[in-house]
Amino acid sequence: MITSKEIAALAGVSRGTVDRVLNHRGAVKPETEQRVREIARELNYQPNKAGMALAAQKKKITIGILLLGANSNNLFWNDVMDGVTYQQRNLSGYGCRILVRQSSFDDQEQIDIIDEFVKDGINGLIIAPCNTPKIARKIDELFEMGIPTATTNTDIQNSKRLFYVGSNYYESGCVAGGFMGLITGGSTKAGIVTGSSMVFCHTERIDGFLNTISERYPHIELLEIVENHDDELRSYHVTCQLLEKYPDLNALCFTAAGVHAGCQAVLDLKREKDMKIICFDVNKPVKELIRQGVISATICQQPFQQGSKPIKLLFNYLTTGIAPENPLLYTNASIKIYENL
Repeated sequence: MITSKEIAALAGVSRGTVDRVLNHRGAVKPETEQRVREIARELNYQPNKAGMALAAQKKKITIGILLLGANSNNLFWNDVMDGVTYQQRNLSGYGCRILVRQSSFDDQEQIDIIDEFVKDGINGLIIAPCNTPKIARKIDELFEMGIPTATTNTDIQNSKRLFYVGSNYYESGCVAGGFMGLITGGSTKAGIVTGSSMVFCHTERIDGFLNTISERYPHIELLEIVENHDDELRSYHVTCQLLEKYPDLNALCFTAAGVHAGCQAVLDLKREKDMKIICFDVNKPVKELIRQGVISATICQQPFQQGSKPIKLLFNYLTTGIAPENPLLYTNASIKIYENL
């Protein structure tokens, strides 16, 4: 196992310099810092756990976690929170404090919460961000303050975030489009019910879906995209409006939450017999709708990992200075149908 002493010898610096680089304990020339980190990464340096605990307790690390899902009944976030709670227990012995908040699809609300986190002394931030320039600028501002940011569940473009944990949403949208083509014979009139155009993962799923049907299933016609803001009541109303507006619509893709209420709209309007429905994520209502034959398939994205993994990785970075080699850490995607629920 490589030691900090050996890293120092290879980098041509003192052990104290290596310690400052890996534990953020003082100014080091940028070229020296880069050399030390590259050697540590190449040799798969693993810090001593006892040393990590001591370093964490000395630093009194605080991590802020800002998820979406406030004021909504999106069951997906319950599974993400289970992952957060798991890591809270794991890191309690290291003296790590974890602050958790949820927001709606409102970038100013997210900025206000981040500012509160900064006042509370966070050392790092994990966020499911609104994909807007205001949030990207805020992440860059935190970077300049020495507060690294990781994204989870949904990513953000053009920012200095450290890494992302979550689904490859474009790819999962392609899977949904391909599966829709298979179950409809490649010819149908479809609608999309999504969460918000401000959320990168929702728009990426739609892009993947649309590009796939355009390239492979040109006889699938998209009639309209409607937004429900991950709210069940709103999902019911916008789905009803969509079905009433297009009597010949016979396929739906739910790219976010609001699936249960949206499917209830299908049932209430007695459109389930000629309707093919694809959605994302597995929860009790979705499982029941698949068993009833209302939903054809759902695509899963490991929400527990989206809550747990970024905390572990950011904590390791804050204690050792070692970031994940790959900044895009995709969770596994799997298709669930009646036979493999």
